[in-house]
Amino acid sequence: MRPFVFVNLAMSADGKLSTIERRQIKISGNDDFSRVDMIKSDADAIMVGIGTVLADNPSLTVKSPDNIAKRKNKGLDQNPLRIVIDSNAKTPPDADILHKGEGPRIIAVSDKAPQEKIEALNEYADIFVGGEEKVDLETLMEALSEYGVKTLMVEGGGTLIWSLFKSGLVDEIYTCVGNCIIGGENAPTPVDGEGFIKEDEFPKLELLSLKKIDDGALMRWKVVKDKKH
Repeated sequence: MRPFVFVNLAMSADGKLSTIERRQIKISGNDDFSRVDMIKSDADAIMVGIGTVLADNPSLTVKSPDNIAKRKNKGLDQNPLRIVIDSNAKTPPDADILHKGEGPRIIAVSDKAPQEKIEALNEYADIFVGGEEKVDLETLMEALSEYGVKTLMVEGGGTLIWSLFKSGLVDEIYTCVGNCIIGGENAPTPVDGEGFIKEDEFPKLELLSLKKIDDGALMRWKVVKDKKH
């Protein structure tokens, strides 16, 4: 058994996550921020890739006092389990995700990660080691089930999201489309990585809902399993 995995992202109307300099801008508004905080607080774990950690230095903490109180009332940690996919153990030991907010952390590395870096990070987080060159995501998912993770939220970046889709590990995706254009052929998109080439490899989606939020639109998609055309 593996966790139920859902991706959450906000992109511009032209499908960009940030500028060509990877500088974050405000794409969605307060209503979407509240929605994201709520689904984050409801999740058992939240995952990002090392690129997101290095570019944005997120803490991935629950922000709303009401959402924190709900977790506390259920006997849960203030924040969901926070996971970084970091094949080469590049996470800075002073990264916010390792220090801000209560709750456990996992850094997932590959076999080739330097031992001294693993030991430094192990002071602040549990270390999962799996995969020769890159983290074996399928094995990690099995391990997360042993942690009691039933729902896993993924917040990026594009390389991690592509890897999860390639491995068939995504169940749903929330896409908030903001009312701005960013542009730039090298600006990050929701799903980067190597990309799919053959059409029969493209993951297919079923639209579950579409609604206006702030000055943009929120789409919720279900990944259609084992259906290709």
